[in-house]
Amino acid sequence: QVQVVESGGGQVQPGGSLTLSCAASGTTFSVAIMAWFRQRPGKQREFVAQVFTGGTTTYGASVKGRFTISRDNAKNTVALQMNSLKPEDTAVYYCNVRNSAATISLWGQGTQVTVSS
Repeated sequence: QVQVVESGGGQVQPGGSLTLSCAASGTTFSVAIMAWFRQRPGKQREFVAQVFTGGTTTYGASVKGRFTISRDNAKNTVALQMNSLKPEDTAVYYCNVRNSAATISLWGQGTQVTVSS
């Protein structure tokens, strides 16, 4: 059974840090891309960061320089280190895994991150 499971969400004060983790298991395809998206209250889901098998990373403009994505290819896990968090980072964060052609795309159930004093 294919599963994509996130963990690590919670509440943190502005300026604080939080690390999200995601594990993909039971996949029958090569996981080429592991990514994070988020959905802020009242907004559409937006891209946060992604990492390819070879280690290349890309980031959304609003998180570049503050968030770092990394992956363990052997374990099919991906982490998102979030620093200098702002209230506007409050969102449900979703893990996404895709094959190289993006014809297979799996989502986790999401994990809530709240940045508030």
